Amino acid sequence: MKAVVFEKPGEIVIREVDEPELGPNDLLVAPRHVGICHSDFDLLAGSYIIPVTFPVVPGHEWSGEVVAVGSEVRGFRPGDRVIGECNVNGGVDHFGFSIDGALAEVFKVRWDWVHKLADEVSYQQGALIEPFSCAYYALGQIGRPNASDTVVVLGGGTIGLSAVAAAAAMGARVILVEPMEHRRSIALSLGADSTIDPSSADPQEALADLTGGRLADVVVEASGNPKVMASAFDLAAHRGRIVFIGINIGDSAPAKLGQIQSKGLRIVGSIGSPDIWPETIRFIAASGIDLSPIVTATFPFEKALDAYEAAQQRDEHIKVHITNLP
Repeated sequence: MKAVVFEKPGEIVIREVDEPELGPNDLLVAPRHVGICHSDFDLLAGSYIIPVTFPVVPGHEWSGEVVAVGSEVRGFRPGDRVIGECNVNGGVDHFGFSIDGALAEVFKVRWDWVHKLADEVSYQQGALIEPFSCAYYALGQIGRPNASDTVVVLGGGTIGLSAVAAAAAMGARVILVEPMEHRRSIALSLGADSTIDPSSADPQEALADLTGGRLADVVVEASGNPKVMASAFDLAAHRGRIVFIGINIGDSAPAKLGQIQSKGLRIVGSIGSPDIWPETIRFIAASGIDLSPIVTATFPFEKALDAYEAAQQRDEHIKVHITNLP
């Protein structure tokens, strides 16, 4: 079968690989939508946050159809529409990183990493649940916001926009800080009350104007940019909460750390979405969130290399999907 393979750092190809052998606790799945994530490029660069071994098949944001089940599998059968978790084996392994992922004609996954996709949820929406779950989990880690809170999201990529949608559905007032106009526009369609363009206005001054000087009860840092990460302390209100979810590996920037104490801030770092997928799926279904505006380009499997090129054009695209529809 054919698969997208990261051969070594910096080298991506589509080539023939052996079809995976189905173990007793495994599902064999045909992918339908697979999203490309910024962390895929960290993997391709050889700088992912956990050790990985090349070659590896990427693809951790996926939806698909079960084509075969192992002898010990319960509750799944061929034809089921499914999605799957990324942080597995107690968080030690990451599917699509330390374990081969979904960007192949078929792939293998343990049945207990998988959840059924509701009939009314499209394959496209299903493949967005993984990044959305990361944002949803992060908000839970810091204390879920409600209608009394102003939530400021820093960065309008997939995770940031997912945080906008989740916080808005929870009832909070949501403000996105993002320099790209098309991302600010999508944030408004996902429930943001207002946006700030940091290239034309000082975010702290603009936020003070919008909140009567109060600033943000919750700051969600989703950019991974060191200077933006440092600004989170300035934007937080007295007794504010900050959650860092944007990934950055090894960079630094000056920050006014004294504000942690003087403002009485609560700060959490969040990664992944362990033990929260069933709740996340219920939340999406109950809230009626439509995440589809986040997907700005779709490519067929045979043009996967073009999809990776497009996904690097951040001034044009947010989430790029690769499809393998029958």
